[in-house]
Amino acid sequence: MVFSSLVFIYLFLPLTLAGNFLLPRRARNAWLFAASMLFYAWGEAWYSAVILASIAINWLLGMLVQATRGDGRRGRWVLAGGVALNLALLVWFKYANFLTDNLSALAVALGGERIALDAIHLPIGISFFTFQAISYLVDIHRGDVKAERSPVAFGMYKSLFPQLIAGPIVRYRDVAADIPDRRVSAEDFAAGVTRFVVGLGKKVLIANTVAAPADHVFGLSGVDLTAGLAWYGVACYALQIYFDFSGYSDMAI
Repeated sequence: MVFSSLVFIYLFLPLTLAGNFLLPRRARNAWLFAASMLFYAWGEAWYSAVILASIAINWLLGMLVQATRGDGRRGRWVLAGGVALNLALLVWFKYANFLTDNLSALAVALGGERIALDAIHLPIGISFFTFQAISYLVDIHRGDVKAERSPVAFGMYKSLFPQLIAGPIVRYRDVAADIPDRRVSAEDFAAGVTRFVVGLGKKVLIANTVAAPADHVFGLSGVDLTAGLAWYGVACYALQIYFDFSGYSDMAI
């Protein structure tokens, strides 16, 4: 599910906003956590278990890092272990096939047997929620924040759908005070609606429009491609990339 899809704009977003404003304050974190997991599962289905496992592990690690923060070397080892565990998850899903292919080529060159590994699916947004978890553990170790004691509130922070798929990485210390209680004024809401609409316009009216000629030019053979046409394709592609990311960022903010 992407921000510019009809399902998001006319179904998911209105229902999520309605629940957030109509439910009691104590239930809002749980509502946003559930909505965010639905948003993620829409595109990843069973791989939602990966982010749920990451949430559970890092919630426990946060408590452990806080408990050992003033314990010198032990505290540093706990932090290092937490960072290594998160990086191991990222390396497995993102680089296992790459590393296996290179080790296999090396083994064959040395006279050994080829190493085979089935293609591993890369969960959407794994880089963002992994590095966000690492920043959370580091902030706790430095004493900038205290570990979040509520697993639901921590899950909401780590999976919040506007920044879950493509970032940006949100530091826990920047939003910790808003997790237990947050208030939205009419002015803030209007500013958010305005920025979302501007971002949607960038994505749909500009990025999607220039994507068609860019795809056409890049699909031409070298025989049909003139210098002027090539520069036209490059310009369209540059505008597509810029307004795609700029528009998505505006909608996420």
